[in-house]
Amino acid sequence: MRLVGDNVEVGVYPIRKARDMAAELELDLVEISPKAVPPVCKIIEYKKFLYEQKKRDKIIKAKATKVVVKEIRFGPNTDEHDFEFKKKHAIKFLESGAKLKAYVFFKGRSIVFKDQGQILLLRLAQELEDYGTVEQMPRLEGKRMTMFIASKKKK
Repeated sequence: MRLVGDNVEVGVYPIRKARDMAAELELDLVEISPKAVPPVCKIIEYKKFLYEQKKRDKIIKAKATKVVVKEIRFGPNTDEHDFEFKKKHAIKFLESGAKLKAYVFFKGRSIVFKDQGQILLLRLAQELEDYGTVEQMPRLEGKRMTMFIASKKKK
């Protein structure tokens, strides 16, 4: 195995010799890269190694961006005023960097108006062209026709 570290001479050693060196320094022999040929090990304090790894993972997780999904619900026969009102909210959501899930909910026999629901969602997508891009075209899932729009603005 290849041995690396601050307190040892870097090189390729047999496993027995590497273990003896770790015991001599009163530290642990930790396998860093098992898939390498030969495997890479390091003589370090294992608890400290775990602590530092946890700390690194926490920093990486904190830097990861969280995607916020906002929903807007329409009916198949939504009026012009209601459409404009909800469009304003959609613009506000997209400008803040959130994803938008717009859906038309068909209640009872209103499922007959599937084409009206699709036209409504496509019109919304067309009017929000400057603020976001359509991630998923309108798709009927049970009693809901759903469409996703991702924000063009980065946080």
